[in-house]
Amino acid sequence: MSDELQDVISAVLVLTGAVMCLAAGIGVIRFPDVLSRLHAATKPQIFGLMAITADVAVNNFTVGTVTLVIAIVVFQALTAPVAAHMVSRAAYDSHRVRVDVLVIDELGTRPD
Repeated sequence: MSDELQDVISAVLVLTGAVMCLAAGIGVIRFPDVLSRLHAATKPQIFGLMAITADVAVNNFTVGTVTLVIAIVVFQALTAPVAAHMVSRAAYDSHRVRVDVLVIDELGTRPD
């Protein structure tokens, strides 16, 4: 791969990752309730991390680096949604969720 093409790919991946992480940060600050903040914190953060780690793999293309990048992305993609789900359930159970903005309340009645 030519150096110019590698630089362009690297710049696109880093800028994409930075924009996604910025979007996650702005969403956490601007969204009104816990559930939408959790959504803003997990989705763009994962995609931003994927872009940044893909840039690392492009710039240092070895078996060890690619394996580490795949492990980072897989574990982060598995743990971030689970953690967000646990936080959202805790927020729901402690009455920190705005029920008036929910379209469907699948949990039904709240425990008291």
